[in-house]
Amino acid sequence: MKLVMAIIKPFKLEAVREALTELGIQGLTVTEVKGYGRQKGHTEIYRGAEYAVSFLPKVKVEVAVDSDIADRAVEAIAAAAKTGQIGDGKIFVLNVDRAVRIRTGEADSAAL
Repeated sequence: MKLVMAIIKPFKLEAVREALTELGIQGLTVTEVKGYGRQKGHTEIYRGAEYAVSFLPKVKVEVAVDSDIADRAVEAIAAAAKTGQIGDGKIFVLNVDRAVRIRTGEADSAAL
C-alpha cells in the first residue's frame, strides 16, 4: 500500500477529487496548509501599503491506495492539478506498512 500526498493550489482541489474518483478511489483527506517553494511568496498591496506574503495558501490531499494503482493516482493528480505556472505543488509517495478500519477491524487493502 502507498500513501499519496499532494500539495496543490486550492482552486484545483475539485478537479483532483474528480480525477481520483474516476480511478475508483473512494476516500481522501484534505487539509488547508500554508507554505512556499521556489516562488518564496509574493508581495501584495493593501490600502496603498505593500507587504510581503511569505506563506501561500495550499491544500494537502492525502489518499491511501493499493501499490498497483499508486502510479495511476499520481498521474491523475498531476494532470488535474497542473496549471503550468510556478507553485503548482508537489506529490509525495510513501510506503504504508499497515492500515486498519476501526469500525470493522478490516486490515490492509480491505481497509482501504
